[in-house]
Amino acid sequence: MAQQISDAELEIMKIVWWNPAGVTRFPDIMEGLAARGRPCQKNTLIVLLSRLVGKGFLSARKIGRRNEYSALVSEAEYQTAQTRCFLDKIYEGSVKGLVANLIQGDLLTQEEYRELERLLEPGRERP
Repeated sequence: MAQQISDAELEIMKIVWWNPAGVTRFPDIMEGLAARGRPCQKNTLIVLLSRLVGKGFLSARKIGRRNEYSALVSEAEYQTAQTRCFLDKIYEGSVKGLVANLIQGDLLTQEEYRELERLLEPGRERP
């Protein structure tokens, strides 16, 4: 999955990903965007949803006159792909460089730092 999505498309995906039902209807997406302070015109949303379907992020199923949307790419898959892309682009693939920057740039809270230490303990299994 090398496809990039726009910020507006990502807002839609977050609504779909966070829907416990697994399928999201058009009106739910409209309401979700409005609740997030990102209201969207109906026609704009139709175009954005169509793009997400075309990019392979969503599937659409027609129910009567409305569509139900389901994620074809999980949030974790997208985050992993975007993290890899970021690492390659900014740190030439070096995770060590990223972590060093987070620490040296004072970008981690003490709690986050301790959690990273726990994750890096020898013999600790990855989640």
